[in-house]
Amino acid sequence: MRRAERLFRLIALLRSQSISRADDLAEQLEVSVRTIYRDIVHVQASGVPIDGEPGVGYMLRPGFDLPPMTMTVDQISAVAIGLKFVIEAADEELAYSAKEVRDKLSSTLPAEASKLLQAAPFFVARNATRPPSFTPMIRKAIQQRELLKILYKTPDKTRCEREIEPLSLTVFTEGWMIGAWCRLRQDFRYFRLDRIIHIESMPERFVDDPQRNLKALRKVKH
Repeated sequence: MRRAERLFRLIALLRSQSISRADDLAEQLEVSVRTIYRDIVHVQASGVPIDGEPGVGYMLRPGFDLPPMTMTVDQISAVAIGLKFVIEAADEELAYSAKEVRDKLSSTLPAEASKLLQAAPFFVARNATRPPSFTPMIRKAIQQRELLKILYKTPDKTRCEREIEPLSLTVFTEGWMIGAWCRLRQDFRYFRLDRIIHIESMPERFVDDPQRNLKALRKVKH
């Protein structure tokens, strides 16, 4: 990592945390603690209002603004790929939001960087169809921990009703699926969106139980 980029990231880390220890900053930036001490002195001498001392910690005084956003070519490429994927593969509401994010980022970048973001030579294969129209409801339910009731068609064509605690949305080759805690089975289950016949949001909110939340879901091997 170039020093200029490291200093920019250092300031960003200080800005995002109330107080930062040199050991933690060194680990996050993958440098030695001694390098962090030198970098702190350098940015302080440049006029950045950082308070603190070695062995105690550092904090950035409120009100300090970073200069216009700067990103490396690889960082811009990573953002461009991620946004293009959402634009091509997500539901229309989320795809539109991704386009807005791209435009907002583009307006904060220097001309060459903005051009690269808007016309990055990376392409994402579009799914045959976009996710179902009820996908925004699922995203909202995940964010607000709303219980969902679904009428689902199983692979053998039978229908079943389930009450699920939605935790994640995953895209795969054939479409999208929702990862959830199934109250009937008392276990984690994945449901393909294209097999959901009917879905409705319930007034009940589920709690963030460590035994059946997203972190626990990701530990399960399917």
